[in-house]
Amino acid sequence: MKSSDGSVRDASWQWDGEADGTAEAPADVLGGGRDEDGSGWRPSRRGLLVGTGVLAAGGAAWALGRAGGDPMPPGPAEPKPTALSGPTPLWTYRGPQPMTLGRMVSLPQRPVFLSKAGLQVLDPATGDPRRLVAFDPPRPRDLPADIELPLTAVLFGPDQFFTAASKGHLDAHHLTDPAADWSLPLPEEPPGQLQLAGLDDGILYGSVRGWPGPDGSGPANRIHALRVADRSLLWSVELPADRPERPVAPATRGGDLRLLPCVRSVGAGTELVARDAATGREQWTAPGRGDLRWCVADGPDLLVPDGNGGVLLLGPDGRPGWSHSPARGESWQAMRPVPAGPKVFVPRGDGVVSCLDTTTGAVLWSRRLPFLLDSRSRPLFLERTDTLYVPGPASAGVCALRAATGRPAWTFRDSGPGRDVWTVSTDGTQLYAGHDDVLHALPPD
Repeated sequence: MKSSDGSVRDASWQWDGEADGTAEAPADVLGGGRDEDGSGWRPSRRGLLVGTGVLAAGGAAWALGRAGGDPMPPGPAEPKPTALSGPTPLWTYRGPQPMTLGRMVSLPQRPVFLSKAGLQVLDPATGDPRRLVAFDPPRPRDLPADIELPLTAVLFGPDQFFTAASKGHLDAHHLTDPAADWSLPLPEEPPGQLQLAGLDDGILYGSVRGWPGPDGSGPANRIHALRVADRSLLWSVELPADRPERPVAPATRGGDLRLLPCVRSVGAGTELVARDAATGREQWTAPGRGDLRWCVADGPDLLVPDGNGGVLLLGPDGRPGWSHSPARGESWQAMRPVPAGPKVFVPRGDGVVSCLDTTTGAVLWSRRLPFLLDSRSRPLFLERTDTLYVPGPASAGVCALRAATGRPAWTFRDSGPGRDVWTVSTDGTQLYAGHDDVLHALPPD
């Protein structure tokens, strides 16, 4: 297995017995004995015993050498590398801090490692670090240490990523060329925090919620679409202060976004607003069915929660189509669906993935995974291999399901400790799967 310099320096090792929980709490041997949580060095009973054994073996070898005896006996067994199962990684990178997946608005299309230190761009062939971009604003000196600042959201494009770390500005960072970075103040926007919603075919969608006016009136709000190539506003729509909207991150197959879904606050409830992605004009509205926590654009249709735990298709005119909901006696919650041409995959929190016909909603197959799914898990469909890759909890790994049948092709996991869910992304050639402080490059099939 190839490995970057960073992975060699910070490699995680496992002693016999750790995998089945019979050993003591693990410590990072090469990192100077750091605890699993990185809090610092502490000796363990095992470490003391091993250290004593090393000194004893060294003393015996010195005595035998002085006496002209047998060659030096072999030293104690070296720790084993983290155990892996499934495909053999092309390389493995270990970051200095855990990844911060919660701020990814979209999945990257290059191997990157996003943590509190910033975004580390990696070489696709070797995993070697290429560029570190720090974009979070500096922490105020007088801020108490126990107060956590919100992390900057990141929206990925093919060669850039976008942030809104400064109010009223859109910042673009090139993944490989620092000279191509730029920052753009958005004209006609109210002073407030820019929120990034999605990127499709070179058009970036976002919204700004302004601050209340000096007369105590409600804050101004605006949603907009910006053409990245020439950094110009494609359209911008001002909204009433008492009816703010926020675009829902659209998931499309690329260049296929026709309707931009937005959630509008109306009194104590919400409603779904579909806007023309090219002009921003409102096309239709639909009542909010429960929590509109996700909305997936699939051509002219939208997939939304149905309010009963399932999925509802809304047609180009906003009228309800088919739905896929829990049957009587069942209790599960559908997560963000994954469109794939004539099919759509619906992952569920109870660990079941169903493949539906996009036109009729008929269930083509269902597969129960060997693990439950977290709401942060983002399954990925790769057309090249006709496979759905489903990330699970840290101890579960990533499961590859064949799109035609739902048959499991493989499950990749490592034995490293972790608390976060796995994430999986692709550049179209390789898969990049990781959790906590580890990122692996995998062959797609």
